[in-house]
Amino acid sequence: MKIGVDYYPEQWDSSLWKADADLMAKTGVKLVRIGEFAWSRLEPKDGEFCFEWLDEVIKTFSRHAMGIVLCVPTSCPPLWLYETYPDIIRVDADGKKLQTGIRAHRCINAPMFNYFAKRIAEQLAQRYANDPAIAAWQIDNEIDAYPCTCEACQGQFRDWLTEKYDTLENINSAFGNSVWSGNYSDISQIKPPNSYPRAWQNPALCLEYSRFSSDSAIRFVKDIALVIKKVNPKAKVTSNLCFCDNMPDIYGISGELDFVSYDNYPPLKRDDKADEKLSAAFCLDFIRGAKQKNFWIMEQLSGPTGSWAPMSPAPRPGQIKGYAMQAMAHGADTVMFFRWRTAVSGAEMFWHGLIDHSNVPGRRFAEFAELCKLAPKLSVIETTELVSEIAVLYSSDNERAFDIQPQTEGFDYMKQLEAFHAAFTGYGANVDIVSPRTDLSKYKAVVAPAMFVYDKASAENIYRYVIKGGTLILTARSGVKDPVNNCIMETLPTVYREVIGAVVKEYDPIGIEEQTITDFAGNKYKCSRWCDILELGTARAYAEYADGFYKGSAAVTMNRYCSGVAYYIGTVCGSDFYRKFASNIMKQTGIPRLKDLPEGVEVTTRTNGLDDYIFFFNNSENEASITLPKEMPSIIDGSEKSDLKLGPFDMEIVRK
Repeated sequence: MKIGVDYYPEQWDSSLWKADADLMAKTGVKLVRIGEFAWSRLEPKDGEFCFEWLDEVIKTFSRHAMGIVLCVPTSCPPLWLYETYPDIIRVDADGKKLQTGIRAHRCINAPMFNYFAKRIAEQLAQRYANDPAIAAWQIDNEIDAYPCTCEACQGQFRDWLTEKYDTLENINSAFGNSVWSGNYSDISQIKPPNSYPRAWQNPALCLEYSRFSSDSAIRFVKDIALVIKKVNPKAKVTSNLCFCDNMPDIYGISGELDFVSYDNYPPLKRDDKADEKLSAAFCLDFIRGAKQKNFWIMEQLSGPTGSWAPMSPAPRPGQIKGYAMQAMAHGADTVMFFRWRTAVSGAEMFWHGLIDHSNVPGRRFAEFAELCKLAPKLSVIETTELVSEIAVLYSSDNERAFDIQPQTEGFDYMKQLEAFHAAFTGYGANVDIVSPRTDLSKYKAVVAPAMFVYDKASAENIYRYVIKGGTLILTARSGVKDPVNNCIMETLPTVYREVIGAVVKEYDPIGIEEQTITDFAGNKYKCSRWCDILELGTARAYAEYADGFYKGSAAVTMNRYCSGVAYYIGTVCGSDFYRKFASNIMKQTGIPRLKDLPEGVEVTTRTNGLDDYIFFFNNSENEASITLPKEMPSIIDGSEKSDLKLGPFDMEIVRK
């Protein structure tokens, strides 16, 4: 397991480089990421490249056998490029160019930006791609599928639609443009969604533009990766992903990368409310599912955060080390901390690094040093991975469609995924978050929340899974939209009616109001947001509504279909329902459950096929005690343990 840091040599006097490298080596740092925002230093004028300083930096760190993650700095074009080619500036939904002066204001579809982006990538690749010191390459920074409306984007969007639909008549038909007299009579009339609220605009246009923007980001990453691999086909290429408002399709962009990396900033504020507990576990499992492989953390929390928002609290004792190990527990093989030293200038000067402005290592650095010393002991898990028997399906189309047309107050697509994830992981189960098109045959249970937008391949995959004996959990607002984001004129849940064995005879968008459901065992649970009133066919009622005008109607159903079972949850409940429901599913499918885990303790298992390594992470500010079923050797200290005592944010790893 490798520990690294993010370093910005261009921001520091060169006299600090050697001292920093010496301290990193002494501490146990194995990787250093550089160059992310350094374009203006690498190319101060058009065509005048300055790499001597970077040569010196790479040499300084490689002397200590530290590997280099070299970044292609396309997120921050130099100001001379914006001034010379203003057409590369991103244009907002209101048709106005963004003011330059901060990062990522370029349009990745602008021809001149693409030319210069490929040129700086090629220059870097020719100089460094075959250098043994380079461990990996990072493309851009937190790549975002921005909905730019510049002339280049408009023209390429029209080409994209024409390629997909062939004719203007087909586009009009697919978009339902007869509504509000919106028919296009000329291709030039097709424009991206404007600054009106998305819910006021054509939902088909909005979803297609989101898809186009995602495809543009994926194409850009692919193009830069090809530039590097042309020089060295064996070069390892990644891009540091993050969950943002305009995240590209995570499965599409990951397909262009050799490995996935992620910027991990776990929540520092704690909340005791049962339905609002905060953990990075969901995001870590999400990023692992992007390629269904282990991943890297390219930016890991190092201190209080603060830039566009006021500063967060400082990490509590144990969080620097504990959250890094939490990432490892969910599949990270490398963790790199942002950043080595806190910046003394610029907008991110209060987004703290491991060392504060004083340049004097303190408590957080000492904890980081402990992690670096521990890392060699974790070498036994380097060849392991997480194997899951449960999957939660995520679709970017579904997320975007709900963003475009919110269904009712408080109805949130991602929170439904998180609720199921929390319920199953609460029993110590590994959970994958994967595409609906993924091969599902290895899973004993699959949760498909709110399959809002119909995708033929996904629907067929889900049916195939149940037919062959799988256990499926489907939820409200499934089968509502066709592939273009128009409503399907059939009884809900349309394409999924047969597998669930019931139909929605009516629905009640109750928002934040609450109703009650009663399950087959007489347990009562609160529900809200949405109520599908279900009419049974071959299905049986798992739970019924206890109040409202639909009292006694089915709210949750269970249907045996071919060799499998399909559940349908027609409402949104609290964590108490999902936890009990998950327990029943795990019992019926034979998935092992760890009962009575202390509050806040998270459990995952990594395996190499011969040995299983169980991670116990106490994600709380209270001490936790766990009794193991038998004595197991600790990977941390080598002792045999039958009882675990975990301090706040403490981790123990035992070999089963």
